[in-house]
Amino acid sequence: MAFLRGPFADPRFRRLLAGQSLSSFGDTALYLTLGIWAKTLTGSNAAAGGVFLALGIPALFAPAAGHLADRVRRRPLLIMANALTAALVLSLLAVHSRSQLWIIYLVAFGYGVAFSVLGSGFAGLQKDLLPGPDLAAANAALTSIGYGLRIIAPVAGAALFTAFGGGAVAIMDAATFAAAIAALATLRLTESAPEPAGPGTFRREVAAGFRHLRRVPLLAQITGVTACAFSIIGLGETVIFAVIGQGLHRPPSFFGIYSGVQGAGSVAAGVALTALLRRAGPARMTGLSLAWFALGAAAYLSDSTILVLAGGFADGAGVVWLVAVTGSAIQRYTPPRLQGRAQAAWTMVVVTPQTLSIAAGAALISYLSYRVMLLAIIAVLAACAAVILIRPAPEPLTDAVSPAPRPAMAEHDRTG
Repeated sequence: MAFLRGPFADPRFRRLLAGQSLSSFGDTALYLTLGIWAKTLTGSNAAAGGVFLALGIPALFAPAAGHLADRVRRRPLLIMANALTAALVLSLLAVHSRSQLWIIYLVAFGYGVAFSVLGSGFAGLQKDLLPGPDLAAANAALTSIGYGLRIIAPVAGAALFTAFGGGAVAIMDAATFAAAIAALATLRLTESAPEPAGPGTFRREVAAGFRHLRRVPLLAQITGVTACAFSIIGLGETVIFAVIGQGLHRPPSFFGIYSGVQGAGSVAAGVALTALLRRAGPARMTGLSLAWFALGAAAYLSDSTILVLAGGFADGAGVVWLVAVTGSAIQRYTPPRLQGRAQAAWTMVVVTPQTLSIAAGAALISYLSYRVMLLAIIAVLAACAAVILIRPAPEPLTDAVSPAPRPAMAEHDRTG
């Protein structure tokens, strides 16, 4: 298959991508359905919101999940995490009334824990599987597909819930976990050996990811700038509904059209990423992604449907570039057995201010004009983008550790 390049030339990555994509479809369909389920059982918006709170809380413990991923073999860890989460999801079959609402919250919390473990372990597995230059394209493909699935997965989950109930969605999601397990179980690669815990306290070991991000100038810059940007980006989660209702005078269902355009932007950005990254480098590419977020926010100031949808397209592109570029930079310039803790540290540093800004947006939207909030978003994002575009940190000359060489193509053919 000469037309396949980069990570796509490796049948192992193609298999992993297929399994991960199916799993992402099930995940997205279920965890968005959980909120609908809680609202249906209780009639309470607060009960539905509690689902997403339960999903978010485990992010505070992401460094511990990263520590685990660095201390054990990753492929067995990922298989076990997928299997346990699938079993937990099937516990939703016991939910029939309001008295079993706690099971929905337990599953949501378990999902949040699984996301931390799977994210940390998967980052290290990719590092062992692919050479450094292919990591950005691999992350772009995974992120683009993940965001693209948000176009159809919530609709599929809601339709299945309406027709057959939440248990049917749980069974479907458990089946997609089986697809991810099958892809991992048939994957042939040489993993970097688990690293035994060194001398010192557990807290010091867990914090090693933060120290590494601070020690490498490129990683320190993209982490700091991204955390600053996400401290205000979360306002947009609430603002967009005001844009649709007050600015465009459209019903809430228009959010589905907006999400579709956002997904299209994600797919297009994934296609263009490799060429752009080669020219701009990871620091300036991070700045470019933040600039696209700022342009999207500026478009939301308009009363024009076309401009607002263009802003959604820019947002979709920006998020893929940001996630793929920062993720691949951390993978490339972090030793294999520090991958989990470094990825988890970045997640905690970025997701915590994002969560706080989402909460702030929900509180402020009743008191401030959404256009005032958009102006604040634009100002902060533009400043963050300018900092990194004008003075980008240098890229390290070599990867932290070269990945194990790929097997010969003949072996790929046997495993593909």
